Amino acid sequence: MNAKLTMIYWKSKKFWLGKLVEHPEIMTQGRTLKELEENIRDAYRMMVLEDVPEEHQVKEVLV
Repeated sequence: MNAKLTMIYWKSKKFWLGKLVEHPEIMTQGRTLKELEENIRDAYRMMVLEDVPEEHQVKEVLV
């Protein structure tokens, strides 16, 4: 899957922080800008459930 999304990012005292404009609920951090980009890709893939096998289970949880 290749999707072009827009990441906004900034530097805090210790980490780079970023979120996706198209999915503002996806936010992550990294010690370097490269690590931030890797983490935002991973977070997006998890959000779209790209790696969930065809045979899976579902359970409701209270949060």
